[in-house]
Order: sequence, then structure tokens, then C-alpha cells
Amino acid sequence: MAVPAAARSGGARDAPPWLGIYLNDHLTAATAGVGLARRMARGHRRSAYGGELARLTAELIQDRRSLLRCMASLGIPVRRAQVHAARAAERAARLTPVGRTRRRSGVNTLVGLETLRLGVEGKALLWRSLLAVAVHDTRLRTDRLAALLERAGRQLTALDSLHARAASALLASRAPGRTAR
Repeated sequence: MAVPAAARSGGARDAPPWLGIYLNDHLTAATAGVGLARRMARGHRRSAYGGELARLTAELIQDRRSLLRCMASLGIPVRRAQVHAARAAERAARLTPVGRTRRRSGVNTLVGLETLRLGVEGKALLWRSLLAVAVHDTRLRTDRLAALLERAGRQLTALDSLHARAASALLASRAPGRTAR
């Protein structure tokens, strides 16, 4: 995805130094989260979770773009090395010690959903933090940040539902008298 021009050049003249670090850290996490969501959506496209994971993935991509727009509005440059490292780390997480990629399993699905949920919780806190900054900085749109915070709440609800279904399916497949799948 292309980075907005304002985020590529210039500096965060009016923003406190911590804000650039904070937003770049969230961008790094969002990049890894989008990679995980895409992988899970592809792996489950024919499963009962497929439609919901595809929708969540599209929203996570939009949310990452919204973060890039916020950074551009504030004149905060993107730390490209951090973004590339996040992509590499997400890809490396797919490998086993032997170097083979992991196959989808119930446990991988459960852990993936838990990881996505943690990311969305962090993102909700990001939007809350930016709302606090927006009170003092008119470059940020409070209406847009409030909508993003609401969407994060809906994403948490959807992930909780998917997690409950995946946990139930995993535990049912391991019930006494049944063979593991």
C-alpha cells in the first residue's frame, strides 16, 4: 500500500516526539495484524468463519489506512524499516522450527483469533488516545476517530463470537470417545 506523501516527508514539527513513536508502533502492529488476518481469511475462505474473517480483514486494512492518514495529517513520517520488519515477522511466524509452514488447525485458529483480538483492543486504545489529542489538535477529526473507535468495538464483538465458536469446535473435536481431526 502506498504511504501518503505527507507521511513520507517532512517531520512532526508540531507533534510531541512521543506521538511519532507511538503511532509508528501502532502502524507496525497494524501491519502484522493485517498480515495475520489476510492469512486467516485465506485459510478459512471455505469454512464457517470465512465470511466474517474476510469482512474483518477488509476493515483492518481500512483501519490501517486511517492510521496512515492520521499520521500524514500530523506530519509524522512512517518508519519504513519498522513496517518491513513487521511484515517479515508475520511471515516468519508461519514457519515451524523445521522450516515448514504450519497447517491450519483448531489451535492455530484459536490463537490467531486471540492475537487479532489483542490487536483490536490495542487499536481501540489508540483511537481513544488520538481522540484525547484531537481535543488540542484540529488536524485530527474527532467524528472520524469516534467512528473508528465504534468499529473497533464491533470488531471485538465479532472476534469474541468467532473465538467462542472456534473454541467450542476444538473442544468438541477432542471430547472423549472422539478421534482428533
